[in-house]
Amino acid sequence: MTSNENSTKTSALLTLISVFFFWGFVAASNDILIPVFKEKLNLEQWQSQMISFAFYVAYTVGSIIYYFISRSSGGDILNRIGYKNGIALGLFISACGTLLFIPAANTASFPLMISGLFIVGLGFSLQQTAANPLAIVMGDPRKGSQRLSLAGGVNNVGTTIGPILISFAIFGSISSGSSSIASIESIKTPYLILGAAFIIVAVIFKFSSIPNKIPSVNDDTKSDIPVAVERKSALKYPQLILGMIAIFVYVGVEVSTASNLPEFMKQHAGITTDKVAPYVSLFWASLMIGRWTSSVGAFNLKGGIKTVLNFLMPYIAFGVFLMVNKIANHDLTPFYIYAFVIIVLIIADILSKGNPARQLLIFSGLGIIALFIGMLSSGMVSVYAFISVGLFCSTLWPCIFTLAIAGLGKHTNEGSSFLIMMIMGGGFISLLQGILSSDNLLGIQWSYLVGVACFAYLAFYAWKVISILKSQGIDYDTTSGSGH
Repeated sequence: MTSNENSTKTSALLTLISVFFFWGFVAASNDILIPVFKEKLNLEQWQSQMISFAFYVAYTVGSIIYYFISRSSGGDILNRIGYKNGIALGLFISACGTLLFIPAANTASFPLMISGLFIVGLGFSLQQTAANPLAIVMGDPRKGSQRLSLAGGVNNVGTTIGPILISFAIFGSISSGSSSIASIESIKTPYLILGAAFIIVAVIFKFSSIPNKIPSVNDDTKSDIPVAVERKSALKYPQLILGMIAIFVYVGVEVSTASNLPEFMKQHAGITTDKVAPYVSLFWASLMIGRWTSSVGAFNLKGGIKTVLNFLMPYIAFGVFLMVNKIANHDLTPFYIYAFVIIVLIIADILSKGNPARQLLIFSGLGIIALFIGMLSSGMVSVYAFISVGLFCSTLWPCIFTLAIAGLGKHTNEGSSFLIMMIMGGGFISLLQGILSSDNLLGIQWSYLVGVACFAYLAFYAWKVISILKSQGIDYDTTSGSGH
């Protein structure tokens, strides 16, 4: 491959992963909207979780629409209109959703606001269906999960910045020493700016060098990972069926841990709603820290440089979090201790050796440990334990996605759509935890048992999928090599 071709592929990949930023910005910003609307509109905790529910269920509705339009028209939508065109269309749909924030903010209307988020989520559904498989195939397929980690790292720049900017928009002052009053009307400005950004990026995508057609995943000469024996439907592959459940519970534990965190901090750490933004930001920054660490394997680096970056990259990402919060004039003193928690992530990443199944198993186990520490401790120890769940969720999406579509051949697109459909877990599981957090049930602290159950299934999937893929001739211990 010539250097020009490599440069073109790198440029196209960087353009592609820019859209991941928006997904993260909106998703993390929801965690600031939840406690504000709960207080201002006197909602129960489970009612406030309808923000997450509406946003994440939109992914499922979008995927169902995608599936039925593809079936009724006799062909896959993205194969007809093109991948980058599909992403541009998805961005336009999301931009339309942001317009609803004008009447929602002016009238403090909860139904209008979650309707706007629902439409934004519909657009994201189409974007994700196109972007995730593109990231996997745009380069060495053995490093598909690492490229998704790289894209996820960009996603988490958005998740780190989102809570801070939305908090600033709602509360005015983001100084940690001020006592601010929430203004629901002020949420419309950042979302309108976001809508304009959607339109601009849609135009950029339209004229970018991103491929409009996905390279053939049936051509074994183009991939070091073999395609399994072809079956009639994507749903005939057990790795996909179990992977769909895995995506459901993974997004569920990630979203529910973060979206219930403000209420936990209010009840058990005495931290008021206008002061939770940096802690929510740290949860999502934890995903950035993990994904930046994992993405080191996406590049062809020599042993020494790679080892240094394995230790350096997570702290560079942590530095981004500190810088953003310093600019926001937050007191950074409480967060320095988190540098020691990051060491656990680095060790776990090295032990995984770039194998997505092994990484999924190790990180799920650590997620369970973190949740139990949070439930059995008190004060800021429990807060940081729950926040550290973000570190151990960080690379699970690319691991699950890579394992679930492995070997699907021409059904890869369909399988990707089914996986995106399961993002609804973020809505259902956060709602379930919100219900169980009631004082007459589990209470907010022990409601995190929901997350333990999610991680337990993910550990099971990591163990089970290895034998499933080996029976189809796919072994990541031999195809990963030293790619991580």
